Amino acid sequence: MIAVPYAITDSATMLRRNLRRMRRYPTVLYQAGIPIFFLLLFVFVLGGTLGAGLGGSRSRADYIAYLTPGILLMTVAGGATGTAIAVAMDMTEGIIARFRTMAISRASVLAGHVIANVLQAILAVVIVIGVAALIGFRPTTGPVEWLAAAGLLTLIAIAITWLGVALGMVARDVGSASNLPLPLLLLPFFGSGFVPTDSMPDLLRQFAEYQPFTPMIETLRGLLLGTPIGGSGVIAVAWCIAITIVGYLWAMRLYNRDPAH
Repeated sequence: MIAVPYAITDSATMLRRNLRRMRRYPTVLYQAGIPIFFLLLFVFVLGGTLGAGLGGSRSRADYIAYLTPGILLMTVAGGATGTAIAVAMDMTEGIIARFRTMAISRASVLAGHVIANVLQAILAVVIVIGVAALIGFRPTTGPVEWLAAAGLLTLIAIAITWLGVALGMVARDVGSASNLPLPLLLLPFFGSGFVPTDSMPDLLRQFAEYQPFTPMIETLRGLLLGTPIGGSGVIAVAWCIAITIVGYLWAMRLYNRDPAH
């Protein structure tokens, strides 16, 4: 019973450490900057054509509404890169080896990274939503749906961050740590983030429909725009839980292994 308060205190200490690092290295600008670039590119360069391709008398404004949920997921997924780099820096600089010898909760070292990067992901999402609103994004649902969308984005951020921690620990150096999470940024392109999956060739459509990001995007789109969610919400939450468990167990196994191996 005594171990729990100590774990919370240690996690808070590690959180402060990581927040100070983020203040020195404002990676939130990178995390929000890339999605904003794609948002502006697809809306103002391709939005007219892609909006018309949604069917009916769709316009650029309709495409902004369709695109933004996928961009929000890309924003959260981009946090895995910063997480992996921060963890890899700790591993290569030897601070993790020192933490292993100290009388602190082992889980708190990684929890500090996770909590700090989830907070950064939320901040990046707020920035991206602000830019989307400036160029015409107009959600059509109420406070309850907004709260549900925020909860889902937080679950996704937790899952992606734990996966980023594990990727940072498995990387041999900081350079490889920056590359390992890149496929996560590409998954929204191979899902329903930018175009409907039924417009894709059969093989790609099957992949798009069954990969984890598509139900997450469809759930966010339904919550923010009032479109049908169907079973996507349950599937999205299930994916979040599964990715979190895999990332956590993988990261803790790597953290607890013998440093000599």
